[in-house]
Formats: sequence, structure tokens, C-alpha cells
Amino acid sequence: MSGGGGPSRTTVALPNGSVEISTDLVGPDEPWAFAALAHGAGAGYRHPFLTGFADALAREGVATLRFNFPYVEAGRRMPGPAAHAVATWAAVHAALVKSADGLPIFAMGKSYGGRMASMAAAEGVIDPSGLVYLGYPLHPPGSPDRARTAHLPDVPQAQLFVEGTNDPFIDPHDQLEAAVASCRQAEIAWIDGGGHSFEVKGRKRPPAEVAAELVPLVVAWMRRIHSGGGPT
Repeated sequence: MSGGGGPSRTTVALPNGSVEISTDLVGPDEPWAFAALAHGAGAGYRHPFLTGFADALAREGVATLRFNFPYVEAGRRMPGPAAHAVATWAAVHAALVKSADGLPIFAMGKSYGGRMASMAAAEGVIDPSGLVYLGYPLHPPGSPDRARTAHLPDVPQAQLFVEGTNDPFIDPHDQLEAAVASCRQAEIAWIDGGGHSFEVKGRKRPPAEVAAELVPLVVAWMRRIHSGGGPT
């Protein structure tokens, strides 16, 4: 199975009718795994962070399907209902299952996209080999009382939280650590000095480069999970 499918369209069934979203499958000719990669709330699937992350995954033998949520496809800035995002994840995962030829599939997302993947997994509408959150938005900045954690223990798959130590969405850290401890199989990979998009104060780098630097630790975790290994 080739990982280089290129741009395409995927149909998502929403309560008010079906819509089509843009997708892009990139990767090596002979991947060992596939990943579905969702964007954050304020950026679509072509954001340099996502393309840089997908390109780096391809160099590690992983094919990646990036996609838009319906609200971005419609030209809106604000996310729609969570149910729409969950339905999108269901459609994307189903499409990837058809392409993966039995290879492992991982669900990944930047911020909002990762949180929506966790909700889809908790509801049982996707069944990936594992989930990777690139800056999980535990709560709005400055509002730790509004934690988005109740569903996380319901996620049956392994979860990796890749988190910057200076991310205002996970301050205080012990709140995230408690949430991760409540999960069935989850761990945190800390990025020292990283903000919500893993930017480090005083080090100006392109988003694609920042994203690519995260890939080795993510792939090492993927291989461990695929081989049946537990948390380190």
C-alpha cells in the first residue's frame, strides 16, 4: 500500500446532512503505520505545523492523513458542535481503515483536534492503536476550573500527551498529571520550555521545524505501543 495518496475529499455525515471535507494523504511507498492528523481550533489542515509534522512522520515510515473539520471547510473561524467533530473523526478513521491494509492506525491532533479525537475514542466511534495529543487543551488559559477531562478515563486506547512545560492550557501541571493518572494507559512527554505550539521563548523557529522535532519521540512511542509495550 502506498502512503502517497495526495489531496482528496471525504464525506462526513452530520445531523443536518452530509458535507465534504478536504483531506491529504502523504507518506512513504511502504509505510509501517498510518496516522490521522487533525488541526487545532484556529488553523486548517495546511498549517505549516501539520505539514512539517506529517513530512517528518513520512521520513520515519508513517503515512499521514491530514483533514479539515467541517467548520473550516465552510470558511468559519469558530469550531462547530463537538458532535460534528466526532462525526468527522469517525468518517476519517473509517476512510483510513480502508487504505491501511491492516496496518496500525494512530489518531493524532494539535490542541482542539486532539481533544476531539479523545472524545471520539471515548464514545467508541474510532478504534485506533493509540492517540497522540500535541498540546492537549486541558482548560482555557487561566481557567483550571473548566477542565476538559471527564471523558479521558473512558478512552480504552493508549494515549500520549506531548506537552510544553510553559503551556498556559495545562497550568498547573499537577492537574494534567492527575488527569493522565486517571486514564487506563497514558503518559506525558514533556517539552522543556515549550508553549502551546511548542515554541520556546528566545528561539524563533519555523512551525514546521518545531513540529518535526517532536516526531522522533512520538514515533518511538508508536513503535512501543504497536509492539505491545506499556508506559515507560
